[in-house]
Amino acid sequence: MIVNLGIGIPSLVPNFLPDGMEVMLQAENGVLGIGGSPERGEEDELLCNAAGFPVSTVKGASYFDSALSFAMIRKGLIDITILGALQVSRTGDLANWLVPGKKVPGMGGAMELAQGAKKVVVVMSHTDQKGRPKLVESCSLPLTAAGCADLIITEKAVISIDDGAFVLEELLNGTTIDDVIQTTDAEIRLGECFLKRGSVHGSIRKESH
Repeated sequence: MIVNLGIGIPSLVPNFLPDGMEVMLQAENGVLGIGGSPERGEEDELLCNAAGFPVSTVKGASYFDSALSFAMIRKGLIDITILGALQVSRTGDLANWLVPGKKVPGMGGAMELAQGAKKVVVVMSHTDQKGRPKLVESCSLPLTAAGCADLIITEKAVISIDDGAFVLEELLNGTTIDDVIQTTDAEIRLGECFLKRGSVHGSIRKESH
């Protein structure tokens, strides 16, 4: 399995993989076989991820130019891409490149990854720095790609997208269902594991004030 890692939170994934997991991590700048962060003083200044931070490599790693890297992406050879986001809508629209008030060079490879990977996993904080929900009815920021996100992982929950709706699959870090409701700006359905427990029935949405 080939998994591409975006910049930001996704770049931390190699540090948390369990031993024995058969996966090759790819960075769009031309590395396949990324390992965990090297110890201080053991960094190779010529070896970095897409964000420019030092990485190690695993047995069987390979290096190539950006043209070949994006050929892999466009050809559909990436099984999963893990991307950060500023907003995700209930239909899976992804906005992750234009930060309001900041100059950015462009959306980079995220657009092609969002369309070319077989599965798109978004890892992000549940709310922004001002406490505003990042899981929304519709994105107010310019889109990277429409209808591409399959799964969202935040510090509060694991949420899938099914038939144009958020579906709560798992609670994390002691978060409650009500907390997820209040910090999600769209209707959210409960996944099967919650329905089997008889937690709540049907769809739920935070109250408007």
